[in-house]
Amino acid sequence: MFIDEITIHVKAGDGGNGCSSFRREKYVPKGGPNGGDGGRGGSVLFVASPRIRTLTNLRYQSFYKAEKGLAGQGSNKTGKSGEDLIIPVPVGTIVKTQTGGIIDDLTQKGQTFLVAKGGRGGRGNARFATSTNRAPRFAQKGSPGEEKYLALELKLLADVGIIGLPNAGKSTLISHISSAKPRIADYPFTTLQPNLGMVTTNFESFCVADIPGLIQGAHQGTGLGDRFLRHIERSKIIVHLIDVSLQTLTDPVNAYHTVLNEMKLYNPNLLKKAQLIVANKIDTLDKDKINNLEALCQEMDQPLIKISAVTGENIKPFINRLKSMLDNLDHEESFSQNRND
Repeated sequence: MFIDEITIHVKAGDGGNGCSSFRREKYVPKGGPNGGDGGRGGSVLFVASPRIRTLTNLRYQSFYKAEKGLAGQGSNKTGKSGEDLIIPVPVGTIVKTQTGGIIDDLTQKGQTFLVAKGGRGGRGNARFATSTNRAPRFAQKGSPGEEKYLALELKLLADVGIIGLPNAGKSTLISHISSAKPRIADYPFTTLQPNLGMVTTNFESFCVADIPGLIQGAHQGTGLGDRFLRHIERSKIIVHLIDVSLQTLTDPVNAYHTVLNEMKLYNPNLLKKAQLIVANKIDTLDKDKINNLEALCQEMDQPLIKISAVTGENIKPFINRLKSMLDNLDHEESFSQNRND
């Protein structure tokens, strides 16, 4: 099950109390205080793990608590510190407050975020001995660990996001170019969750995401809604997959503008991303539809890629085109960083 939003309650461990103790040894009169400090409470940390793709592992547990520190002991023995609680989350997880404020964004593999800090251990009475108070009979209590309610939101980190109207063939395409096995059927909204697949070409790989079908009003929650629009915000390339078969009743030009408008209304910055228009189902091609789409691409000075996800026609040139675009984008990004440095 694909879970991309969840609310959890975290509690760091409390610090252990300091100890109030005195030496009690034969032949050692006025032995003095020897109470040890309490141990530090364990902290709660998030770690971005590439082995996890959704927040499903957090769904069935809403409360996470780190271990508390143990109290100090006599003979100046410090209490054992509590173990930190490390919670793995998918790469691309955004940590928010309950009111929606962003606290951190875990976009790198292995990135660690301290969610709640453990309480400090209390000082034992040995710490309070002075020249005027040689036998303090009190110790400090440990401080409580931090406690927070957090909202976690996942935005997929895919190099390429495939979008389009329902039944455009997105799932069939990703199953053909990668090892992903999405659900495929001949009715709308077959895909109810994003599917990720790794595409390998010339010993190099890139990640592709199949985003569930969008319809007019998706940015306001219509259909599957804006729940999945955010998953293309981090894609480097957006592929508009358009059905040009005889069976579809939708005009391909209108299909393109419908999805483009939903992107604009959801987040205008999405239009700044590199985009590729792909005509699918050319094995059952409607010539009038493909001609209209070609005219649109000529007006926009963009190429039109023609494929059949079912038969595999032109799939290899399509993959090579994506790889070339990704290489150019990576080169431009690297050049821009070097110039800024």
